[in-house]
Amino acid sequence: MTFDHKQDAQFAKSVLFVAFANLAYFFVEFIVANNIHSTSLFADSIDFLEDASINILIFLALGWSVKNKERLGKCLAVILVVPAIAFLYTTWQKFNMPSIPDPSMLSLTGLGALLVNLSCTFVLIRFRDYQGSLTRAAFLSARNDALANIGIIIAGLIGFIWLSMWPDLIVGFFIMAINLDAAKEIWEASEHHEIPLKP
Repeated sequence: MTFDHKQDAQFAKSVLFVAFANLAYFFVEFIVANNIHSTSLFADSIDFLEDASINILIFLALGWSVKNKERLGKCLAVILVVPAIAFLYTTWQKFNMPSIPDPSMLSLTGLGALLVNLSCTFVLIRFRDYQGSLTRAAFLSARNDALANIGIIIAGLIGFIWLSMWPDLIVGFFIMAINLDAAKEIWEASEHHEIPLKP
C-alpha cells in the first residue's frame, strides 16, 4: 500500500502498531480469563480482539472515498457492540457456575492491559483530528479500554478484602456500557460526514 502524504504513512504505521499490540494482548487476557474464570477479563479480551479488528480495517480503508469511510464508520460502530454481547454470555455462565477470580492475577493482568492501552492512546493521540470518524473509532477504543482496565485493577484490589464475584461483574457491566457509548458516538460521527474527533 502506498500513500500520497507523509501523515497518511505515519497514521498507517500507528494503526498497524495498535492493531498488533491489541491482538497480542488479546491472547494474554483470554488465557488468564479462562484460568481464573473472570467475567471482566473475558469481556476485555474480546475488546482487545475487536480493537485489533478496528485498526486493521482502518488501515485497509486509508485512501477510500469519504462515502466509503462513512459506511466503514457505521460498520465499526456495530463491531463495538461485540464485547457487550460477549459479556452478557459470560455473565449468564457466571450465574450458572458462580466463581471468584484470583484478585492478584486479575489486578496484574488489568495493569498489563492498562499499559498496552495507554501506549496505544499515546500513539494515536496526535491523530485525533485526522481521518474523521475512523480516527474517532481507534482513539475512543484505546481511551475507553484504559478506563476499563483501571476498573479491572480496582476490582482485583477489592477482591483482597471482599471475596465476591460482584466487583468482577460490575466492571464487566462498565466495559459493556462504555463500548455501547463509543459505538453511538462513532455512528453519529459517520452520520454527520466524519465530524472531527473531540479532544
